[in-house]
Amino acid sequence: MLGERSGSFWRRVVAGCCGLLLLALTSGEAARAVSSPDGGDGRLDPRITEIMRKPDYPNAQWGLLQQDPESGRVVHSRFAEQLFIPGSVAKLFGTSGAWDTLGGDHRFRTPVYAVGERRGSTLNGDLGLVAQGDLTLGGRTRPDGTVDYTDLDHTYANDFPGATLTPQDPLAGIDQLAQQVRRSGITRVEGDVVVDDRLFRPEPVFDPTPTPLIINDNLIDLLTTPGARPGAPAQLDWRPKVAPYRVTSTVRTVAAGEPTDIEVTTSGDGTRIQLSGTIAAGSEPALKVSPIADPAAFGRTALIEALGRAGVAVTANPTGANPVGRLPGSYEGRPRVALFTSPPYAQYAKLIFKVSHNLGGNLALCLMAVEAGSKDCMDGFPVLAGFLDRAGVDRKQVQLLDGRGGNPIDRTTPKAVVQLLSHWHRTPEAAVFRNALPILGVDGLLADNCTDCPARGKVFAKTGAAVGLDALNNRLAVGAITIAGYLDKGDGRFDVFFAGVNGASTPTTDVNGVLDIADDLAMISAYLQEGAARRESRER
Repeated sequence: MLGERSGSFWRRVVAGCCGLLLLALTSGEAARAVSSPDGGDGRLDPRITEIMRKPDYPNAQWGLLQQDPESGRVVHSRFAEQLFIPGSVAKLFGTSGAWDTLGGDHRFRTPVYAVGERRGSTLNGDLGLVAQGDLTLGGRTRPDGTVDYTDLDHTYANDFPGATLTPQDPLAGIDQLAQQVRRSGITRVEGDVVVDDRLFRPEPVFDPTPTPLIINDNLIDLLTTPGARPGAPAQLDWRPKVAPYRVTSTVRTVAAGEPTDIEVTTSGDGTRIQLSGTIAAGSEPALKVSPIADPAAFGRTALIEALGRAGVAVTANPTGANPVGRLPGSYEGRPRVALFTSPPYAQYAKLIFKVSHNLGGNLALCLMAVEAGSKDCMDGFPVLAGFLDRAGVDRKQVQLLDGRGGNPIDRTTPKAVVQLLSHWHRTPEAAVFRNALPILGVDGLLADNCTDCPARGKVFAKTGAAVGLDALNNRLAVGAITIAGYLDKGDGRFDVFFAGVNGASTPTTDVNGVLDIADDLAMISAYLQEGAARRESRER
């Protein structure tokens, strides 16, 4: 449980937990100035109105829209054309655009070329790994080819307790490339290994910033396990182990029930990582992460080390900067000696939606830009605009400056979200898209909500949040908690919906207060589903 924390902790929370950020909010008075009474042809469940009228929300603004995507009938509507802070519900827009642009079956093919002359098993020249924007590069791929995830992803480990790792080796794709190089007959490289990351230019407006080569979400995982007794040193494991990264720990085990409080500090270049603090005896392992400062240099070293494990010697120093000056202008005529093929993009979209993957959400814009022939990630927005126009979404009711819902300008109306969801409902990929969303009481960020209620397994919805520290009142300013998706009415029929609250706050700085609000939104979705199923049953 998280209680009072230092200012440095809350600066980290503001930086990026679960789509959470500090925002300048539209005031409650301004919001209420837009008159939009409840509408629709259905009576709102009194359990929902009871939630909305809680004393916890005295200055908050609620938005709601529920609609039958086939008939267009509006069931419930509340401020449906007012702009709301979406939080990570905004990922529905950018990731949908990439899905449509690339195709759900699109696979990223990351090649390695031999640049130089072969003499027997020796390459006199360089190996060039040409990054293709593969989000996981095999680091989450299950044996059946699907992408693995946990309900609370490791990318949020510094922001919330309980984040866990998938079991796959984050260097799996790199190892496969190295083994293929060896199978091509090369056993020695008299030259260097170079990561070609010219696919697109990193866009600093996007936080986190996507890069063409991504290994383990550009993070080092740091797993601390308590010692056998209070006072004993904690045990440390970390991954992926790539030079020159080194991790040390002075974390000590304290008595059961005492706070687990682990701090991560790094050197200027990020390669020296130190853990300090305490972990409670008998507790579950505590996960933290540290950023990889130079993904291209990291990937170069990782591939050189993997080549060594595969039986390929490289004469170049394995550590240091990525020597981009050695890259050729073209790979035409160069032999391809390895190729890693990803799972289909629909699997990556599922990862992005299920865990609210911020890096993947932002990467979607860069990938759309590349498809348009640009290296500037901002050029993904015109591609997204074209998709929204074709999908029948009024994009004037959407404001975006990233793909994750983490920029202060990001806004959407409930109507625009419902229009997007209705579009997917009409496509051949409707079921794939719907099942890519978190499922109430089952998986993703809705796994722990409503686990034994009638709506369990019948709400498919993306969640979102925007939260930051209100230092004036020593509490959390909850800019937004939102949820949007599909309500299973039975017999293969669904309603689409958006529900959200802007401008709430918590009593203290305890993160659990935010989770309480998220629980309220999850229950609203459950009550909407129950009502939709009852109406469908009556009308049959």
